[in-house]
Amino acid sequence: MEDKLREFFNKNFKDDVIKEDKFRGDVSYYIKPDSLYAICEGLLADSDLDMKFLSDITSLDWLNHAEEKNGRFEVVYNLYSIGHSYRFFLKVRLDGENPSVKSLIDLWDGANWMEREVFDMMGINFEGHPNLTKILTADELDGHPLRKDFPLTWEQPKFTWNLDDPPEVIK
Repeated sequence: MEDKLREFFNKNFKDDVIKEDKFRGDVSYYIKPDSLYAICEGLLADSDLDMKFLSDITSLDWLNHAEEKNGRFEVVYNLYSIGHSYRFFLKVRLDGENPSVKSLIDLWDGANWMEREVFDMMGINFEGHPNLTKILTADELDGHPLRKDFPLTWEQPKFTWNLDDPPEVIK
């Protein structure tokens, strides 16, 4: 399966792949952010690869690390072929000023919540997302908690749903 995937990239998106990486048996392709949507569209259309399942979207912050020179943020797309029992990763690097990449919600409905989570926790914008709003943190919380420059605090954010009706104390 790895050879089929490499052939797919070499044939269709050779100029869009920055590098191929293999770590502990997992294959990753670092690609240009502008090519993400077209590559995913091609993967979905290729019946031999059968890459129909977007398992996860996550992100990393490389602030103050040697890897930051390639882009502060990294968005990782975990793709899986159920028919071939094969997983691989697409990775895009984004700058720290305005991290943004095209939404994949048109290709996979499941991208909706995953993109919202990455937006909420890391502050990465997904262009074209129909409802890019917070999903895990309070609306009043400023910033993105998984960024390395997010201030550490011991205070809990206040949620308004129970502000006027405190919970009963169990004795």
